[in-house]
Amino acid sequence: MTTRPQFPKPKPWILEIHAYKPGSSQASDGRSLVKLSANENPLGTSPAALAALASARAEAATYPDPGAGALREALGGLHGLDPARIVCGTGSDELLNLAAQGFAGPGDEVVFSRHSFAVYDIAARRCGATPVAVADRDFTADVDALLGAITDATRVAFLANPNNPTGTWLPPAEVERLHAGLPRHVLLVIDEAYGEYVDPAHQSAAFDLARAHDNVLVTRTFSKIHGLAAERIGWAYGAPGLVDVLNRIRGPFNVTVSGQKAALAALGDRDFVERSRVHNAAERARLADAIAALGNHGLRAVPSEANFLLVLFEGDVTAETAREALAEEGYAVRHLPGQGLPQALRITIGKSEDMDRVIACLARLCGENA
Repeated sequence: MTTRPQFPKPKPWILEIHAYKPGSSQASDGRSLVKLSANENPLGTSPAALAALASARAEAATYPDPGAGALREALGGLHGLDPARIVCGTGSDELLNLAAQGFAGPGDEVVFSRHSFAVYDIAARRCGATPVAVADRDFTADVDALLGAITDATRVAFLANPNNPTGTWLPPAEVERLHAGLPRHVLLVIDEAYGEYVDPAHQSAAFDLARAHDNVLVTRTFSKIHGLAAERIGWAYGAPGLVDVLNRIRGPFNVTVSGQKAALAALGDRDFVERSRVHNAAERARLADAIAALGNHGLRAVPSEANFLLVLFEGDVTAETAREALAEEGYAVRHLPGQGLPQALRITIGKSEDMDRVIACLARLCGENA
């Protein structure tokens, strides 16, 4: 006789998930800190998007458009994409999870590069698939290693480009080589949460790949350069069959009225997007130069195309020491031992005055003048 459990029993693969831990905004003693730990836009949100958010309050009693039709039309117009091949989600996180859920399950494998977005491991385990973390090459996805990890059980391959938390980026030719080496039944998900920070000349390459092939899905978010992290709005572009699967399993009203209106307004404010990109490039370069000047103390910044730098502490100054010193200065940064990076801090690019103080703090820590 089979003994029934005395309480609801979760699936064993769910218990293997380590819940995602967001960037902190508090010191260990409870003090509020300036958050350079979550890759938010230091310039805030487009004024046009803020106005749209305010106007949406009048519609709080109504359900949102379940298909986010106006937003998809606007996205299609801006990027030259067929709106019917776009699906919107509760942040790109929802869409990443749905991609795994729709195409993988128990007995299948989901492949991604080591030191990439923590959600990929969660997405694989959430649907009962086996996550396969593949060795990188100096914190950059290694195409040959990824292709070498593909087996008959592989169903999904995730590629963050630019990558979080390292900031590294694969050029279009390498992404195309990765796709060309995958079996056609393997879904390649190109996660471009930081895509708008890349040189505009390269920003359409992933969309072109997805337009030409039926096993490529590209995801983006409004949480980063658009400054709408609180509203949780993401979107994906891919072949009709891929979008159909995601639409079958996503939440029916997954993007709020306020989120849709704010995203529409944010898309229209190209000046804000460009100002955010230019500010990020300038301040990221300044921080990278300052870290390079401290190289004789064991500090090294991984080259980044995103809105943060991964700073390695490979000398006498440890990442823990630097994190505490920055907290004393009033800043929260991301320490990532849980992702195999105990020697590193991920530092979001902030306002110019924030970068001044971060640079000065690290210089003092190394016994140097900023």
